[in-house]
Amino acid sequence: MNTSTTNPQIEESWKEILHEEFDSSYFQDLSRFIREEVKRFTIYPPGPQIFSAFNLTPFNRVKVVILGQDPYHGPGQAHGLCFSVPAGIQHPPSLVNIFKELQQDLGLPVPLSGDLSRWAQQGVLLINAILTVRANEPTSHQNKGWEKFTDAVIRNLSEKRKNLVFLLWGNYARAKEQLIDGNNHFILKAAHPSPLSASRGFSGCRHFSQTNRILNDLGLNGIDWELK
Repeated sequence: MNTSTTNPQIEESWKEILHEEFDSSYFQDLSRFIREEVKRFTIYPPGPQIFSAFNLTPFNRVKVVILGQDPYHGPGQAHGLCFSVPAGIQHPPSLVNIFKELQQDLGLPVPLSGDLSRWAQQGVLLINAILTVRANEPTSHQNKGWEKFTDAVIRNLSEKRKNLVFLLWGNYARAKEQLIDGNNHFILKAAHPSPLSASRGFSGCRHFSQTNRILNDLGLNGIDWELK
């Protein structure tokens, strides 16, 4: 894994935008922590995929931001995009509910694959607040520095871009609203898609059609949400 502060393996536009974070003492501490964790535990996602969301969605191509909390912690699940799993991996419960909402909102068939890379390639930044996790230990890398890093990501998007659509699902994501300038961006909020809360405000939120309506009103192409 390379979280090197001198040469982080991240897409060039993000490397430039976030260079102060990579040069900071907290990120150096985080890098040391991750290197030690890798020696002792299985860590997800695999090192080359930690920054997948950024590598698939360059800074100036971001249209939509979906924020998760931390990566899936089961074997083969996490690959650097929030809520997403590689093709061939069983859909986790939250993703099942996302696909149910897609079907209800847009009439799209439930896809065979849970890989959301196609969304990322169209400008949907799919980031977790925490970018790594120990196998089978959810939130085990909480409060180690990732939240400060991803808060800086959100803040930079808010300050340096305009008219982005932020989808904040659940209390954890909604707490990030304070980082976003609501006068320059669009913020859609709903319950988290997990089985514990989906029926209390995620199901029926219609965020996918609302997002495309906003983008179309701005003269931009909407997201083709259909997956195979």
